[in-house]
Amino acid sequence: METKKRIGILTSGGDAPGMNAVIRAVTRSAIRKGFEVLGIRRGWNGLINGDVIQLTERSVSDIIQRGGTMLYTARCPEFRYEEGLQTAKQNCIKNNLAGIVVIGGDGTFRGAADLSARGIPCVGLPGTIDNDISCTEYTIGYDTAMNTAMEMVDKLRDTSQSHDRCSVVEVMGRNAGYIALNAGIAVGATYIITTEVPYSLDDVAAKILKAKETGKQHFIIMVSEGVGNAEGIAKEIEKRTGVESRATILGHVQRGGSPTVRDRVVASQMGYYAVELLERGIGNRVVGMQNSKIVDFDIQEALSMKKPFELDLYNIANELSF
Repeated sequence: METKKRIGILTSGGDAPGMNAVIRAVTRSAIRKGFEVLGIRRGWNGLINGDVIQLTERSVSDIIQRGGTMLYTARCPEFRYEEGLQTAKQNCIKNNLAGIVVIGGDGTFRGAADLSARGIPCVGLPGTIDNDISCTEYTIGYDTAMNTAMEMVDKLRDTSQSHDRCSVVEVMGRNAGYIALNAGIAVGATYIITTEVPYSLDDVAAKILKAKETGKQHFIIMVSEGVGNAEGIAKEIEKRTGVESRATILGHVQRGGSPTVRDRVVASQMGYYAVELLERGIGNRVVGMQNSKIVDFDIQEALSMKKPFELDLYNIANELSF
């Protein structure tokens, strides 16, 4: 009797809202196409250690609205070495996996490329709140993170206004300023500081003082995580402007929470598309979005791409913030 083919799914790297929506979409679309589905827990670690569970239509019920990932996530140094890759490959063969859907960022995709090169088809899906994956204009979790940042800064604004204060808010985005830029526009930030655009504290202070001359008494300064030093920036602003300034680091609260409509829909689209690729025996691909359409790229091609920063949007933010 022929053993039924299976598709595996795992989440790796930092969690992002919408990962559960992908798990649901992959599981249900794969079952519809005649596959069994194995959930691999704690990323590539689970593949090496054999930490797998069978997923069914019902086991993925009522998860689409949940943040985080029901499969858990972790980083896996062992997967960088041949011994770890070979162990993972043998576990794939043992579990009769026709392929694996992997959700994460560039590091996750490099692991997928290495495993694909060893005969196990892998399809990567972009799951990161930073929106810093070059081959796609949108990553799963990004919209939810931006909305969370916006909501948190809206609350901070209340106390900034009450005290005639400047709030320096650090948002996530280790190597990318997309959350800072978009959330900064949404909250009417006086200045947005990102790694992509040079800045000086003299310019920040001058903008605050100019706005103060027109009657503005409280200020929001958005800083991306890659720039960091929110405390130091706040101290310098207070020193140069005389405006009481406080730093707030939003941190990992931006990773959590129920995913937005957009994150749920895009996650479902990408998950379904990934299963279609594996059904055709196609691996070594990354699924992305270009011009609002779901597309796919060779993993190595995807990793070599460069993503331009939204300078036009940054300039608009500057024009509107006074």
